[in-house]
Amino acid sequence: MNILVINSGSSSLKYQLFKMPSKSPVCSGLAERIGIDGSFIKHTVYNKEDKHIIEQTSFISNHGEGLKQILKLLTQGEFAVITSPEDVAAVGHRVVHGGENFSGATIITDDVKQQIKKLFSLAPLHNPINYKCIEVAEETFPGAKQIAVFDTAFHQSLPEEAYRYAIPEWYYKEHGIRVYGFHGTSHKYVSEQAITYLKKQESKIISIHLGNGCSISAIKNGKCIDTSMGFGPLSGLMMGTRSGDIDPSVVFHLMEHAGYTLDQLSTLLNKQSGLLGVGGSSDMRDIRKLLGEDDDAAKLALDLYAYRIKKFIGTYAAVLNGIDAIIFTAGVGENDSAMRQAVCKNLNYLGISMDDDKNLKYKGEILAVNELDSQVKILVIPTNEEYEISSQCFELLKV
Repeated sequence: MNILVINSGSSSLKYQLFKMPSKSPVCSGLAERIGIDGSFIKHTVYNKEDKHIIEQTSFISNHGEGLKQILKLLTQGEFAVITSPEDVAAVGHRVVHGGENFSGATIITDDVKQQIKKLFSLAPLHNPINYKCIEVAEETFPGAKQIAVFDTAFHQSLPEEAYRYAIPEWYYKEHGIRVYGFHGTSHKYVSEQAITYLKKQESKIISIHLGNGCSISAIKNGKCIDTSMGFGPLSGLMMGTRSGDIDPSVVFHLMEHAGYTLDQLSTLLNKQSGLLGVGGSSDMRDIRKLLGEDDDAAKLALDLYAYRIKKFIGTYAAVLNGIDAIIFTAGVGENDSAMRQAVCKNLNYLGISMDDDKNLKYKGEILAVNELDSQVKILVIPTNEEYEISSQCFELLKV
């Protein structure tokens, strides 16, 4: 069964084609700078021993045009992987916000589309683009089932004391003000990999997703019971450009005493803070280079970043009443051994003890980097959100 996975951003469109149940993609690609000068698509076709990379540069006016160009790459030329759109059984869409309505993969109907539209205000940068790609895919792959997999779905298992805010109930009932959580597809995938690795269905796991966006989740027996991102993706850990947790009084102060508008505050906290605001760059690799030049701001940025993660590990150890494993995943979590080391340093009281030599040896496969006598496993697990989306689509269609 051919399943095409689409993961769309505001100016990008990532995709992978899987011949399920195989975990290895047939092809993958990325359309970047959609609607911006310098648009391009990088398309990679895999076979057993090699891969073929096709790069094409031409202006892509919108996501619909991007998907049409991707269809040509899939069906035409020497490295075509399907003969026509009819070869695709399903298109799996990453949809960022599903509110309280969706706790799993869902076949897209007119009613589902209307519910996604109603959530535009909760994810204004993502849900409108996700919706547009659904409409385009319905036209481009008319015979395929269109399936939505929601970032928020994995967190629908949170208990009420974890998802409710301490404000009057009216705001929850009338405006949906609650914790929704994000990165759910990633947390679900890596925690299931950890459970298999541990051979322990009854487990207490802390999953740490560190990319440009960062979140941490407490997962008990495969179910999420708390997570750091809340009503939107701004809260919790320090991120590439987002502040993470901040006292709301700061917002009131800047509005009252510095004349900040809501737009200015949104820009400050979402686009000018985090690693960028403290250290001068949103890219962890750039911060590491600055650290090598004895840059004090870079050092502070790294210290803040690690400290915030430590605080949540302690919090979630209490919520879970113990820890079997912590997971590092995503771009920074998988590739920055020094950050993993900084986070795990001086956590012996929780039974967390890292083997620094093992930590340096991670090469892209699941690896335990803890000392042999560490009570808690420290796992580095590469996330695979596209496969997780494909897998959920496959299981849904099998029913």
